Amino acid sequence: MSEYEFTVSLRIRHPTIDPMAVTEALGIQPQHCWRAGQPRCDSAGAKLGGAHHDSYWMGRLMAEPQLSCSGVSVERVILAALSHMRRAQAFLERLSDEGGVAELLVSLYARDVFRLELPPDALTLLGRLHFAVALDVHPHSPLNSQPSRTN
Repeated sequence: MSEYEFTVSLRIRHPTIDPMAVTEALGIQPQHCWRAGQPRCDSAGAKLGGAHHDSYWMGRLMAEPQLSCSGVSVERVILAALSHMRRAQAFLERLSDEGGVAELLVSLYARDVFRLELPPDALTLLGRLHFAVALDVHPHSPLNSQPSRTN
């Protein structure tokens, strides 16, 4: 199997929760967040019109993309994240009961075939903690890609 690069983030969507409550419960700083009812803005802060319909919180679980052959794997990062999230199980259950969704977002960058294998204990823990898993698969690496040139 070939090498691949990956990142893992946590995303929370909820009808009304204050993103600060998510940060406090999980002990992770968000990369992006907003609260339901806040005005919509672009990344530079310019208003786009309208308001957010729900609250959103996203935090990275790793500082930068990792190469699978460097001794780190998606499976290990997911297991470590789930172990960390166990202490927030009551919060995650409440979040789910209130109509919120917690999701591990795994972004994968590969040029060839590779395999991911999540053991049954990881799948069980994902269910207990009410986590969904989203896989974004990209055909190239963000670290090794060359900018396209136009003439």
